Amino acid sequence: MIKVLLKKNVVKLGTIGDVVEVKPGYARNYLLPYGLAVEPTDANIKAIEADKQRFLERLAKDRTAQEARVAAIQGKEITISARANEEGHLYGSIGPAQIAAALAAEDAFIDPEHIVLDEPIRRLDKYDVTVRFAEDLTTEIHVWVVPSHDADADSETLAPTDDAKADDAEADDAEADDAEADDAEADDAEADDAEADDGDK
Repeated sequence: MIKVLLKKNVVKLGTIGDVVEVKPGYARNYLLPYGLAVEPTDANIKAIEADKQRFLERLAKDRTAQEARVAAIQGKEITISARANEEGHLYGSIGPAQIAAALAAEDAFIDPEHIVLDEPIRRLDKYDVTVRFAEDLTTEIHVWVVPSHDADADSETLAPTDDAKADDAEADDAEADDAEADDAEADDAEADDAEADDGDK
């Protein structure tokens, strides 16, 4: 094992300014050639100390901003419309990007990478979704997934169908036939009355 001084944060290894022990091959083939670490000499430690201080200051500002975001969205409810079948299964799915867009529509801006979903949403329902800014900084929002109403579907509902038009035409014809039958019966009755009057004379 050898010691190296980290120039940048390395996941599961350390943060900028840390002196860590790693395998020689890992340092020689990855950390050192990619500028992630240097030898922990006094000069290097002093040079990186300033970078570390700037990093800590930036981290504090980021933390303050993230805490403000948590306060802004904590317990927030959003609604997302999606096309679905009669059983409630979506034609497609909803993921972090769609949830982030729905939040943005309500002036709550977060990166999709902070939205935690075990798997995409594929059914109409209400979902409690975790938003994680850091391991110790999380909150929860409530996502309602509801069926969408397409304009075409609405127009189909409002406009008469061909079958309905045919039914209406048949009804009109039937009414006309009934009217003609009534007129014919009335004419026959008048004729009978006229014949009866002639017989009386």
